Amino acid sequence: MLPTELSLGQFSLSEPVEGYWRVVFDNPPINLMNAQTAAELQVIVTAAEDAGDALRAVVISSANPEFFFARYDFSSGGLPDTPGPTGLPPFLDMTVRLSELPAVTIAHIRGRARGGGLELALACDLRFASTETAVFGQPEVGSGLIPGGGGIERLSQLVGRARALEIITTSADFDALTAERYGLINRAVADADLDATVDDTAARLAGFDSQAISAAKRMVDRRSLPSPTDLVESQALALQLARTPGFAHRFAAVRQHAASVGADFDRRTGYHLSQVTLPAQPAGH
Repeated sequence: MLPTELSLGQFSLSEPVEGYWRVVFDNPPINLMNAQTAAELQVIVTAAEDAGDALRAVVISSANPEFFFARYDFSSGGLPDTPGPTGLPPFLDMTVRLSELPAVTIAHIRGRARGGGLELALACDLRFASTETAVFGQPEVGSGLIPGGGGIERLSQLVGRARALEIITTSADFDALTAERYGLINRAVADADLDATVDDTAARLAGFDSQAISAAKRMVDRRSLPSPTDLVESQALALQLARTPGFAHRFAAVRQHAASVGADFDRRTGYHLSQVTLPAQPAGH
């Protein structure tokens, strides 16, 4: 049964059929992620864990057709640092627990999924995306960092070494058909058919035996989930890079470029990162 006592500001929760929860993210104007997003996702994952055998499918989607989950908004404050129930940092804790839910989790993707938004989608079991509107990217290297929320580990397992390096190091945007060919998503689906495809898949799962679903997940997970130690190492290195002069120099240039092009920066981040002009660094750097 759907919990009714949850206090959520950025998400809505519904149950289209018994055993199938639909989670919709809505943080206008472009679904930037922030500390509140991370905290509310923790609440939702905890509720899904508490639902136990009554829950067999969880769909995560967006109310904004142009943005699934956008990048993390560091202007609203840094990442929270209080460990979650697993002992991992909050975002890693949430994504690990999301991956390990007994229910099957499905990312229903319209619009842009970049940075932490893509890392959230990668933590889901299945990913279905709009052929016409979905865009994927890990823009961290283009900003002087590395992905620190599981992107490195999950991309490496999903698409292989060469394609993971292409996605991560180029910081480029990838369309849904390319993402499907690479193995980043399960299927690219015509936008007009996306809702029905996801709903039909979730409703199908909701009609199956929960113990069989969770057992199948556990057996697959033995060979397919990243090591928590590796996740923590990547996040620690990302935070370390964020304290370097090189990052400060590049990120200042990125912010200046983003301000100069306005809203188009978030629409075409992959393109704009390649257009950033770095000023000369001070002597000694």
